[in-house]
Amino acid sequence: MFLIRILFLSLLLVFPVLAQDAPAAGGGSSATSAPNSAAVDDLIRILEDDTSRAALIEQLRQAAPESAAEAPTVQDLSIARQLAEYTRSVAQGASASVRSVGQALGNLQQLFSGSMNADSEALRAFAINIGMLILALFGGFFLLRIAANAIGRGIARGAAGRGPIRRLAGLVVLLLVDAGSIILAWGIGYGLALNFGTTPSGEMGINQSLLLNAFLLVELSKLAVRAVLVPRFPALRLVPVTDGNAAYWSFWLARIISLLGYTFLFVAPMLNGMVSRSAGSAVQVLAMATAVTIGIIVVLQNKDDVRGWLQGISERREHDSLGRILNAIGSQWHVLVIAYLLALLVVWFANPDTALPFMIGATVQSVFAVVIGSLVIGFITRFVTAGLSLPDDVRKRLPLLEGRLKSFVPGVMNVVRWVVIAAVIVAIGQAWALFDFAGWIGSDEGLAVAGSIISAALIILAAIVLHVVVASWVEYRLNTTIGKVPTAREKTLLNLFKNAFTIALVVFGLMLALAQIGVNIAPLLAGAGVVGLAIGFGAQKLVQDIITGIFIQFENIMNEGDVVEAAGRSGVVERLTIRSVTIRDMTGTVHLIPFSSVDQVSNMMRGFSFYVSEVEIAYDSDIEGAKQAMRDAFAIVMENDDYKNVILDDLDLQGLIAITPQSVSLRSRIKTLAGKQWGAGRYYSEVLMRLFAERGIDTPTQKVRYVSSRDSGQSDPDLPLPGPAPA
Repeated sequence: MFLIRILFLSLLLVFPVLAQDAPAAGGGSSATSAPNSAAVDDLIRILEDDTSRAALIEQLRQAAPESAAEAPTVQDLSIARQLAEYTRSVAQGASASVRSVGQALGNLQQLFSGSMNADSEALRAFAINIGMLILALFGGFFLLRIAANAIGRGIARGAAGRGPIRRLAGLVVLLLVDAGSIILAWGIGYGLALNFGTTPSGEMGINQSLLLNAFLLVELSKLAVRAVLVPRFPALRLVPVTDGNAAYWSFWLARIISLLGYTFLFVAPMLNGMVSRSAGSAVQVLAMATAVTIGIIVVLQNKDDVRGWLQGISERREHDSLGRILNAIGSQWHVLVIAYLLALLVVWFANPDTALPFMIGATVQSVFAVVIGSLVIGFITRFVTAGLSLPDDVRKRLPLLEGRLKSFVPGVMNVVRWVVIAAVIVAIGQAWALFDFAGWIGSDEGLAVAGSIISAALIILAAIVLHVVVASWVEYRLNTTIGKVPTAREKTLLNLFKNAFTIALVVFGLMLALAQIGVNIAPLLAGAGVVGLAIGFGAQKLVQDIITGIFIQFENIMNEGDVVEAAGRSGVVERLTIRSVTIRDMTGTVHLIPFSSVDQVSNMMRGFSFYVSEVEIAYDSDIEGAKQAMRDAFAIVMENDDYKNVILDDLDLQGLIAITPQSVSLRSRIKTLAGKQWGAGRYYSEVLMRLFAERGIDTPTQKVRYVSSRDSGQSDPDLPLPGPAPA
């Protein structure tokens, strides 16, 4: 920021020097400014007559090409010719500046030589008057500054340890006190000059006015520096600057402002009037060279500090793209600044009237653009870093919306960040006249390009917003804690709709955006048709997947959460797309099955379910007793609160269903809600096995009877064996 103020002050300082020649250029114009009335009358008469006016226009048209050919314009010159003209002007300007120094020394010698003895009395009077004014002006200002500093210490003590509002209020009061001391000292100086520093004719001298105006502008500029750094009162400082840095920069900035301000606003104009313009130019050259030298010394002293500061910013940004740029600038910033200062000095030597104001103005605009861009980028970075937090009620209704926004917003903000960087680069190029962006954007072509880019950006932004809205609506409909609980069919169709809508939105949004920026999308559409046809021939399995998936969805044979069997795999449907189904089996293994591999689907969760229990008992067991045990087991299951609400009907006891030489089979069924048969069935089987054991109903287990060789009439008890009888 201090560079902005210095460059802005330098721009202001050039104008008074340029203004010194204005009176001379305007003098003597009254004698030749009156128009010739006879010529005017003749011109009016010619313009009123159609024939004479047409003849005059024809003569002007014939004379125009000849006059244009006589003087070649800059556009007619080659690049080498233009470069030669510019280097010649630079050399001539530098030579004139060097000659002005020698002429100034000669004029100063003449000023104090015997040839100017006639004006020695006037010179002595001027020295006395200006000396008294300087003494009164700066002496009074010194005393007023002592009083202002005393008041400032009291204000700083009152604001110490307070909040930023109190410190800001204290700083404003301090600045008002300082500004009051400057204006009061300036008023005292004007009063003294009006009463004691007048010329023999009774008027205040122009040099006194130059000094007073220079004092006012310089001290107010130094006050602006103190307002930012506040070197004497750290309690009122708002910017994060250490006391040492605040004192350091205040000291050097005040010296440079005083050097350039008093030189360009007072000393040089005074010498221009009293001695010669060469003397004023010599003083200006000396002041500019001194200021540039001071600037180079300050840059070299702070080379490492600025490099470390920029590298710290890059590390905090984790060396992203902008961080790498800052790191590269930090390694060579001092070289760039020193080269700029030397170029500023050379340009000023060459052409102080036009080149220097342009360079200073371009610098001020560039720094201003960089500062504004840095503030905007800093705000965007802080916004992204702070994150996005939604209200609790919105988070409850849309639990995934915050995460979705956190995934989209950083990307959008990153695009905005690069747009700001591009705008800063364009502003810098416009300031240095590298290209006329303002003129181009105001033309028909520029307006068309800008309109196309903005339209494409709005289409993309609208597509993003529409995607977030639709995804949030689907999420709201699938939220089981809010409103009506969605069915399995709704879950499947809503997820399919979200996926299809996202794909369609991306395709159409991209096509519309390309159409807005001038891309002919007709070949793209034709190419998409050709590609689709090629896919249809070359990827028949993919087409079969999609067609089968569409019919499966139309027939509503399975939905997410159903337990199905497809392509030899059974399990829970976790995900269902238009091309495939994802099934997780009993072991937790996930199977992705394309629909082209599915020839049939078995859904175990439609409407209601049956748990089918088939038990085998020994051939000689009591069948009626076994059937009664099955009824009793079902009654025990119905007494359990966890299962009685899922069972829809009484036990369907089908009885004997098979007879073998070793066993008989009995079957029963339990009707339950869809998908609830397994829990109730497991409990039923457990109870039934316990009742069979209690009532002596045996299962068909292969047995062998062992007969002793010593006593064939006695034998051991029956021994169950797992395998066949031994030989």
